[in-house]
Amino acid sequence: MPSPATGTGAGRKRLRHRLGGSAVLACALALTGCGGGADPASDGGSGSGTGDTITVFAAASLREVFESLAEDYETRNPGSEVVLNFAGSSDLATQIEAGAPADVFASADAPTMERLAEAGLIDGEPGEFARNRLTIAVPQGNPAGVNGFADLTGVRLVACAPQVPCGAAATRIQEVTGVRLSPVSEESSVTEVLGKVISGEADAGLVYVTDALAAAGEVEAVPIPEAAEVPNSYLIGAVAPNAPEAAREFIDTVTGSAGQALLQEAGFQPPADRP
Repeated sequence: MPSPATGTGAGRKRLRHRLGGSAVLACALALTGCGGGADPASDGGSGSGTGDTITVFAAASLREVFESLAEDYETRNPGSEVVLNFAGSSDLATQIEAGAPADVFASADAPTMERLAEAGLIDGEPGEFARNRLTIAVPQGNPAGVNGFADLTGVRLVACAPQVPCGAAATRIQEVTGVRLSPVSEESSVTEVLGKVISGEADAGLVYVTDALAAAGEVEAVPIPEAAEVPNSYLIGAVAPNAPEAAREFIDTVTGSAGQALLQEAGFQPPADRP
């Protein structure tokens, strides 16, 4: 079982914010400036979690956004520490079921979160905080000439395994389109799929729109119109039974205006209850 430190490069290596995302967070989290103050209650409270360490298990596709949010949370709560563990949602759920010390779980699909909730491992009702959808990632120049979902039957395709949220999404698209795929490799996370496309081991890979956007200089994206019919719902919740108050404050940061702005800048869609 990988530890939270393993999931983040010893837990402390953080990616730099993109300039746009950093500016969005600075405006949304500031009490003054940027034309008006943000409501602290909607973006992680007033810092009552100072000094706490919280461990966040999050789907691999959330890495860039959650690294930025964790860094800003620590800045606003001196002495606090957010330890991040990224992997496929199914793998993370299995770790939590085995007793891994997680305080917050952010899943890339509803069934995985429901699995933990039904087992009594989520405190309260988990909430949807974003949506995502699949696209086709191809190497620069699209040498295999992939122009749509049906073209994936004749190329070296890499996809997520069916039990992983991105793999379950691919299965739903196959049901919608009637196209049956035969991947040459099935991976445990969307980042592994993307890595094989970037390295040239695959002609195409099924990844989230957000991952293709983040790797825009290394891959090209071919849209899947049918993916809009079967989006992935991202849910977040505190892990039972003893999640600290700081865990709920971090969840508020994700679901508040700062988190939502950064998620949407990264290409995520808002949850169903928001425009």
